[in-house]
Amino acid sequence: MNMKKRHLLLFALAGLLALAGCGTSQSSGESITAVGSSALQPLVEAAAEQYQTDHTGVFINVQGGGTGTGLSQIQQGAVEIGNSDLFAEEKPGINAGKLVDHKVAVVGITPIANKQVGVKDLTVVQLRRLFTGEITNWKQVGGKDLPVVVVNRAQGSGTRATFERWVLGDRQPMPAQEQDSTGMVRSIVASTPGAVSYVAFSYVDATVQALSLSGVKPTDQNVTTNDWPIWSYEHMYTKGQPKGLTKQFLAYIQSPQTQKRLVGKMGYIPITAMKVTRDAKGNVIAEQGEKNNGSN
Repeated sequence: MNMKKRHLLLFALAGLLALAGCGTSQSSGESITAVGSSALQPLVEAAAEQYQTDHTGVFINVQGGGTGTGLSQIQQGAVEIGNSDLFAEEKPGINAGKLVDHKVAVVGITPIANKQVGVKDLTVVQLRRLFTGEITNWKQVGGKDLPVVVVNRAQGSGTRATFERWVLGDRQPMPAQEQDSTGMVRSIVASTPGAVSYVAFSYVDATVQALSLSGVKPTDQNVTTNDWPIWSYEHMYTKGQPKGLTKQFLAYIQSPQTQKRLVGKMGYIPITAMKVTRDAKGNVIAEQGEKNNGSN
């Protein structure tokens, strides 16, 4: 092969390599870690898997551990993203002023019970009394003669904080077994006669009974209007403005395509579907601008 043909071949190969590189991530070789909320974890894991498929050479490590872990880890700068079911302002010991909030979804939270209890609907007062220990048998709320077995999420869980804020108010829950994992909570409730707990909508399946409140069902539609009040934003916090792969991944999750393709289909509610907004103090603002105080 003469020199001229060799140069032409090398030039052609270089062009093909350049074309092959188009569409791959500019963050090639980067890795980030997102830690925190177990309610948000399935969505972030699915988004990370898809992002890594579309952008070769990057790695997004997603871990649970609860909202408290996510906020403390991002505050310390130990991870790139802290996943939280709560506003940082709601968590004692967290300096929210140094964190940047990226809302990626809304999650509804519902009480669940073992399917043998014989109850599908409660009032908020009845639900509250189950968790404070004032109601000890399901027959007291029209169910079967079964002792109430309360299962709680662990301290530091954003799901627990949201549930207690909108159900218990300023009342203290009774001492009960605690679990770090939402999946484990569901498993225990499904297999324990008389058990009651709470999970994100995305964790409800046929093994447990989701409970309505005064006839209002735990549905996405009822969350969007605040008719179902037990819900929270899903936050992905960064320490300062995100850069590099962190910025790209957050933009990917918040994009209309991902919101449509993943968020709604995985049991979460897209931010754009909400007809109300709610601030860290619990104030609810409707689309028309009507403002209500969300406290009990």
